[in-house]
Amino acid sequence: MTPTGPTAAGELLVELSGITKSYGPVKSLRGVDLTLRRGEVLGLVGDNGAGKSTLMKVLAGAVQHDGGEIRVSGEPVRFATPADAQAKKIGIVYQDLALCDTLDVASNLFLGREPKRGPFIDRKAMHEQAARILADLHVKVTSTHQEIGTLSGGQRQTVAIARAVSFAPDVLILDEPTAALAVAEVESVLKLIGDVAAQGVGVILITHRLQDLFRVCDRITVMYEGQSVDDAAIADLDIETLVGLITRTPTPTPTRTEGSRA
Repeated sequence: MTPTGPTAAGELLVELSGITKSYGPVKSLRGVDLTLRRGEVLGLVGDNGAGKSTLMKVLAGAVQHDGGEIRVSGEPVRFATPADAQAKKIGIVYQDLALCDTLDVASNLFLGREPKRGPFIDRKAMHEQAARILADLHVKVTSTHQEIGTLSGGQRQTVAIARAVSFAPDVLILDEPTAALAVAEVESVLKLIGDVAAQGVGVILITHRLQDLFRVCDRITVMYEGQSVDDAAIADLDIETLVGLITRTPTPTPTRTEGSRA
């Protein structure tokens, strides 16, 4: 899959400036800066405890920051609830997916906002709309009547992403979407991420699978101990350099051998 680089010059969707968050004496975020543009896939990386998930929960309205500023499409905002963030077209898919295994695919896609005919759920319309959403995103399931609990891990992940996309977000945050998936399922999820970005959605991808970043990302922001410490275009990085940025380990300079040219 080719990166979505040509779209990376789109409008600025999100700008986080100096974001701080403390839990008692523990400073989880220490003045984090981050930007995201329309159609861009931004990789957000760092060791465990670097503050990635906390930062994204701030952007998604699940956690309230202590200081700093959030701008969405140039407008200063402060989210008190996830509904506030959703109203500003920011969606998030957490690692646990929050799917109901005993409900079918269509019911999961429309949970809490089912189409109605009078006082009753219009199941025919719901399944038809679900099929269109999945087809538009090239998500493959046997049937929208299939129970979520019978799907593979990759299928569950793509359904969760499709549900988030069905809210028509401008920004989509994905927390470890390829963790514990088989190779073929990883490919499906990465393709879906590229397809979503191609529709003009800005995607923030949190992952420890560094090889995935080089498949879909335009740019990388690195966090370390609650701070944003590096930001680079993916074209300017390789895995060795990126590992060095994450761990704060300098990339070794090649040793010159006797007789080598200066």
